[in-house]
Parts: sequence; structure tokens; C-alpha cells
Amino acid sequence: MSKPALLRLHRWITLVFALPLLAIIVTGLILSVEPLVQTSSMSGAAIEAGRVVELVRRYDPDGKARGLSIDAGSHSMTLRGTNVPAIDLATGEAISAGSTLSNVFLWARFTHERLMGQAWLVTASTLAMVIIMLLGIVMGLPRLRNTLSGWHKGTAWFTLPLILLSPLTGLCMAFGLTFQSGAAPAAAGRPLALPDAIRMVAASHELSHVISIGTRGGRMMARLYDGGELRAYAVTSSEVAPLPRNWPRLIHEGNWSALIAAPLNFVTSIALLTLLSTGLLIWARRTLRKRRPRTEGPADAAMVGAG
Repeated sequence: MSKPALLRLHRWITLVFALPLLAIIVTGLILSVEPLVQTSSMSGAAIEAGRVVELVRRYDPDGKARGLSIDAGSHSMTLRGTNVPAIDLATGEAISAGSTLSNVFLWARFTHERLMGQAWLVTASTLAMVIIMLLGIVMGLPRLRNTLSGWHKGTAWFTLPLILLSPLTGLCMAFGLTFQSGAAPAAAGRPLALPDAIRMVAASHELSHVISIGTRGGRMMARLYDGGELRAYAVTSSEVAPLPRNWPRLIHEGNWSALIAAPLNFVTSIALLTLLSTGLLIWARRTLRKRRPRTEGPADAAMVGAG
């Protein structure tokens, strides 16, 4: 396939998926700072297990909650699978409006993973992003110039490992590829009750480092920061054991190291946003240039003047 044909295909795929790609990239930019926000809030007031268990029993006496999320920054928790709003850990009262920042992250995550409630659209757009990048690679190394096109090509080539790894890991997550070094231990029997799971986790980890505790895949799990890395743990009546790492998810979400991966993901999102915006601007300028009527030549102007 000739280079003009590759360029045309590169351009049209971008135009077709421009809006969903914009939504995915912008929400990814927002989510890129979430690990830094979460880890920075861990140095606040300690969270007592007894207090959390007490509030779980008060607001979920029937034990219907699937789990809970803890926001150390706002010192609050949210019960999953119930209609109870966020609960202030200090006062024990329900909060009518949760943390604004937490709500922004929640909206961004839902949009990033299920754009307009359509997970397939996210997967298709991510696949389109990979194809667009591969077409750019096949077209070969560019000549870097101080033009809009030059900045577009330079951004793509200088950040290529980052911008290519992001959608590839996203596709791995979508298709369930984990590249785990070992198999996760099989769930044994009935999952531990939520209050008991909270006590087990608190016995070995600070609850201010916990993001969530809940039932998933037939087992009780906890997600918490350990040494700057967001790890998943299986919680049983006898132990809190780390689960094998899901590397595509760790890399894609920047959770393998909040201090290193989060800035890298931020740079990646800025690069992707730059590529999308400059690509659309290049297309718009060329389209307008083609539609602009040609100015009269010197000979035509002279004839008009003579007439």
C-alpha cells in the first residue's frame, strides 16, 4: 500500500473515532493523577478498624453490602451494593454529597471504561488507536520541522513507547489477559463476612492505605497500597495473602508505582491529546484549503481590468 493510501486510512480512522477517543484520552488524563492523590492522603489521620466495623453494622445490619471503599483523603467510606451514601468516619453520619474529587474520579473511570454505557465502544476505539499508531509507524520516520505537522510527527515518535503501551495494556484488560506469573489461589468455601474481612486486613495493614474491601469472583479481596504499589489481596479467615500481579492493569492504571507511573501516564495522556488535536487541525486546514476558491491569476485580472 502506498504512503498516500496509508495516510488517508490513518486520517479517516482518526476522524471516525475522534469523539470517543477524545473522551477516553481526557478521562485517562484525569485518572492518571488518581494514584498520586490516593497515596498523598495516606499520611492523614489513622482509620480504626473498630470504627469502620461499627459503621458497617449500623448502616448494613442485614449484611447485604458487597464491600466498601475507603477514601482516606475525605476520611469517609462507601458501602457497595447499598443505597447508603458516603459515610463520614469521624461523625458516623451519612454525607449528602461525597468528595468532589472522588466523584470526578468515579465519573472519569465509568466513562473511561464504559463510554456512554457501551464497553464495546471503548474496546473498538482503543483498537482503532493502535491501528492508527501502527499506520503511522509503517509510513516511516518523518522529517522534523517547526510546523504543525512536524510537531504532530515529533510527538508521536518521541513518545511512541508510552503512547503505544497505553492502548495495548487497555486491550489486554478488555480481553482478560493478565500475564500473571502464578495462578490465583482458588476460593475456598463461602467468602468471609465484610466485618471479619475488615478486621483481618486491619491486623496486617493500615486501613488508610486500603482502597476497597469486597467480594469479587467468589472470594473476599482487598485492594491497598503497599510500598507505593496498589496490590490485590485475598482475604480469608486465616490470612491476607497477596494475589499474583495483573501487569497490564498495573501498567495501564499507573499503580505499579504511584510516584513514577502516575507522571508517566500523565505525560502519555498529554501526548495522546496533542496528537489527536494536531491531527484534526491538520485535516481541517487541508480541507478548508481545498474548498477555498482560487484567486484570479494576473492574466485574468488584466483582462477584467481591460474590459
